[in-house]
Amino acid sequence: MSKSFQSLATKGVQQLKPYLPGKPIDELERELGITNSIKLASNENPLGPSAKAVDAIRAHCESVNFYPDGGGFKLRARIAEKFQIERACVTLGNGSNDVLELVAHAFLGPDISAVFSEYAFAVYPIATQAVGATANVAKAFPLDHETMPLGHNPETLLSSVDEKTRVVFIANPNNPTGTCLSVQMLKQILDGMPDDVVVVLDMAYNEYMDDSFQFEVNEWLAAYPNLVITGTFSKIYALAGLRIGYALSSPDIADLLNRVRQPFNTSLLAQVAALAALDDDEHIQKSVLVNNLGKAYLQTSFTELGLDYLPTMANFITVNLHQDAQPIYQALLKKGVIVRPVANYNMPEFLRISIGTEAQNQRFIRALTEVLA
Repeated sequence: MSKSFQSLATKGVQQLKPYLPGKPIDELERELGITNSIKLASNENPLGPSAKAVDAIRAHCESVNFYPDGGGFKLRARIAEKFQIERACVTLGNGSNDVLELVAHAFLGPDISAVFSEYAFAVYPIATQAVGATANVAKAFPLDHETMPLGHNPETLLSSVDEKTRVVFIANPNNPTGTCLSVQMLKQILDGMPDDVVVVLDMAYNEYMDDSFQFEVNEWLAAYPNLVITGTFSKIYALAGLRIGYALSSPDIADLLNRVRQPFNTSLLAQVAALAALDDDEHIQKSVLVNNLGKAYLQTSFTELGLDYLPTMANFITVNLHQDAQPIYQALLKKGVIVRPVANYNMPEFLRISIGTEAQNQRFIRALTEVLA
């Protein structure tokens, strides 16, 4: 064959760089021959899943010879009840990444563009370019911005929209920075957006935000027909390994997303676990408490070490080492501590640390102190 397979791929795919997940514990221990490692790299809930979710999984294990409910009727109904919207407004996905790709397949293509901010979630350019669309990157706030360094700038997001734009992706709180737009800033963006541009508000970390940053989902969906809100059970609900997420939108947009959704894209066990997790308020409250205590400890520790960090409303914190972070990341690996370098986001001096249990956070700080010394 005279041509390489690279040349046979579409232009957008040729220019893509694969998504790099956090390093698994098994891989680290296999490579270095160590044990008792901890992973603070992928923003997972350190408490694990709700006991109710685990019980639901056990109760349905013997039914996995059957296909799941392709429409996810019960889970969609429960999510709709939670947000006080119609079931027809809910689309299920194989994690929230899946529904982000559904939006791209439904609304993007050649000669069409999507807009997202600098330092925004890496899946946005992947989903955009994979369907041949153009990615327009809006300048974020500078690092010295007082309240939201490296966070989304509403003015530059709006000014980046042109006649070819069909989708705007906004992560709030944002990954990997943890920064969060206020309700007023979000309204500024939505009020200034053309009606024919779909705004995807990615709220994977929504449950960790302070109350002052929350809004009534049903009221916003009614006020903004072009709004799509995505959520996940991977973070606070601790079901990352089951891959289950959702989108909330107008029924018209949901209908389009379901036209490109793969049949049976969410598994039977994922659906029953998510249903049970939604009913365990105590587990959610405990998860938020552990996260807030851990965040305060890490922030204090970084200050004592003379390190700057980005303000966060999520279950991770991004710290500025003021030097190339890669050698420090590698040194932490040798101590059995996995964190996340973010040089792929053009942040080579930063590390992103998932907030763990008290013991995990303390071990990380001890290791970091030793490495820096």
